[in-house]
Amino acid sequence: MFRDFQAPGRSPVYAPNAMAATSHPLATQAALEILRDGGNAADAAVAAIAVLAVVEPHMTGIGGDCFSLVATPDGRLHGMNASGRAAQDVSAQKLRDAGETEIAADSVHSVTVPGAIRGWEKLLKDHGRFGLAKVFGRAIEYADKGFAVAPRVAADWQQKVDLLRKDAGSTRFYLKDGRAPHTGEVMRLPALAETLRAVAESGSSAFYEGAIAEDMVTTLRAKGSYLTLDDFSAMEADDLTPITTDYRGVTVAELPPNGQGIIALVMLEILKRFDQEGLDPLGGDRFHLQMEAAKLAYAGRDRFLADPESMRFSASEFLQENYIDRLAGMIRMDAALPRQTEQILCPSSDTVYLSVVDADGMAVSLINSLYNGFGSGITAPNSGVLLQNRGSCFSLEAGHDNELSGGKRPLHTIIPAMAMRDGKAFLSFGVMGGGYQPCGHAHVLSNMLDYGMDVQAALDCPRLFLNERNLSLIAEMHVPEATIASLHARGHEVERTTAAIGGGQAILFDRVNGGLVGGSDPRKDGCALGY
Repeated sequence: MFRDFQAPGRSPVYAPNAMAATSHPLATQAALEILRDGGNAADAAVAAIAVLAVVEPHMTGIGGDCFSLVATPDGRLHGMNASGRAAQDVSAQKLRDAGETEIAADSVHSVTVPGAIRGWEKLLKDHGRFGLAKVFGRAIEYADKGFAVAPRVAADWQQKVDLLRKDAGSTRFYLKDGRAPHTGEVMRLPALAETLRAVAESGSSAFYEGAIAEDMVTTLRAKGSYLTLDDFSAMEADDLTPITTDYRGVTVAELPPNGQGIIALVMLEILKRFDQEGLDPLGGDRFHLQMEAAKLAYAGRDRFLADPESMRFSASEFLQENYIDRLAGMIRMDAALPRQTEQILCPSSDTVYLSVVDADGMAVSLINSLYNGFGSGITAPNSGVLLQNRGSCFSLEAGHDNELSGGKRPLHTIIPAMAMRDGKAFLSFGVMGGGYQPCGHAHVLSNMLDYGMDVQAALDCPRLFLNERNLSLIAEMHVPEATIASLHARGHEVERTTAAIGGGQAILFDRVNGGLVGGSDPRKDGCALGY
């Protein structure tokens, strides 16, 4: 199937040996440099994510968290959770006693211990050939000598000026004369460069102990945080066994909670109970079905997903045949579902993503985030570390599975993915966009497996998503007007959005012809490249 060469768009990228797909050209280039210099996919992935922490500072950083999936050439899958925990001394009750009803995105209590650096180090130790000193080279260079701000980055940056102005460190490092940088304007982050150098030379302990940790903790404690140096030094990245389900001939792998990857699998399980192949991929039937599946799966997420130590149900219980059959049986093609009760949903009755594949066939699917744009908006003034606001995902509702408590990990939105076929990697992919990510995984896979789209077209395809609070729908500008009318007729409230929904990167293994095929979402500044 050929794309329309007279329409805007890009072709998928083909390469015989190795490939990287990221949301920024400088990160893709950094990954390829490491690959050509003898590194493998793990080394290249960390090099790329470190560059993204500099050149897309609103999306990701060393003050955030990461998760990864690695597929080795023999088909083994390795999962990693490098998400940080709440302070040992905090509790929902303490915040409720202080009059809080929720954790605001810019609250100091939204800051959890950053897990990214421990995760990057573990990824290199477990799977890489190089150390941090080698793979941090380009990131340190761009932070120290400067980088030109890309168009999408500049547009996003402009939306967060008010947040950055609230904090002295953020104002100092991330604004120019009190404003956001313009497209093409050069930004330097010298304090971040020094922090990266320290970590490159001494490892993750330089971040979680000593002067850098003291800078972060002192800054946070002054604003009322419960986090301590002991909380930082205790941070560890954990090995995880991926969870899987089969869809249209491939095995889709996600990470278990505290991430929301299980929700992508629930959506796919619901969708495969319907015949989608005969539907228009941009039509009302297809999008109605997808949004109804999302509505059911996400409602279960909001009620039951949390740190697995606090969950009433295991991830596997969400994939039980009778549970999925019950959810799928609720969907009507002629009418939209209302919000469902906890009893019905009970199974017992904003991020960067990149993918790298090396010449040996190792695939790394890696995602790293501050959560909202520029995270909490709090930057440690000496180290230049911008801190995430992942703790805003905690609930303050007494008895909720995701209720804030000491040392607990919050529900996480960022999820890498991997699809396998015949025991080997088939597609290394991920879709950015906060809560959209499970829906995005299902959308991209369905585009390829149900509708025969190539990897680039599957990412390009127009998107809809739920307003997670009121269940209305948000449609990108290129969703056809007839589709919007069809959804309205079924009882959906639908609004157009001028903002892009998510982003994404993907690398496909071409087992027939040999080589790799890469796609990069046009909603971001990035690209897929290989050799």
